[in-house]
Amino acid sequence: MDVAANIQGLYDELPAGVRIVAVTKTRSSEEVMKLYRAGHRIMGENRVQELLAKKEELPDDIEWHMVGHLQTNKVKYIAPFVRLIHSVDSVKLLKTVSKEALKNSRVIDVLLQVHIAKEETKFGFSDKEVTGLAKELTPDGYPGVRLRGLMGMATFTDDSDRVRAEFRYLASLFREVAGILGSDFDHFDELSMGMSGDYRIAVEEGSTLVRIGSLIFGQRE
Repeated sequence: MDVAANIQGLYDELPAGVRIVAVTKTRSSEEVMKLYRAGHRIMGENRVQELLAKKEELPDDIEWHMVGHLQTNKVKYIAPFVRLIHSVDSVKLLKTVSKEALKNSRVIDVLLQVHIAKEETKFGFSDKEVTGLAKELTPDGYPGVRLRGLMGMATFTDDSDRVRAEFRYLASLFREVAGILGSDFDHFDELSMGMSGDYRIAVEEGSTLVRIGSLIFGQRE
């Protein structure tokens, strides 16, 4: 698997302003290093334990993103270094990230995960919860976090119209929340949606971050 050619192909295809988070779940450090040597630096992990192991083995200038479900009791382990948490799915988790960031003299960028899929297995805020939270937020409400945007996962289906409708809905919610937050939150500018199977639709609907694994590394064993 030529990961360098794969990532370059994606770069060539994607419009300016859309960044690739290379999802390294279950991939070896050797595989990740091939991508690193190709010049890519943004890596995403689903599990804290795997993230910590790779952080030890791989170069320090990798920008690590947490893209999987995050338990509050695991935040302290990644708070010293994680660059962006895509999967903040509760106020409790938001508070915990802020607290652990401050312990490390940091401000951590976060995205609020919104439940947009027609599946019960996905985590996330409801649309009403997100707009309600936005109305209550002040710039210093959670001093250890910087709210950068929203994240969502579409229904796992071959129905592209349904996937597009879900991404379009999340993009409209993003604009609504940005309007509620106002100019004090001018850093609210990221929309994380789209994976290997649906990233093209996500980008057409306004995604700024696509989370791609198998198109870069090949199918998992």
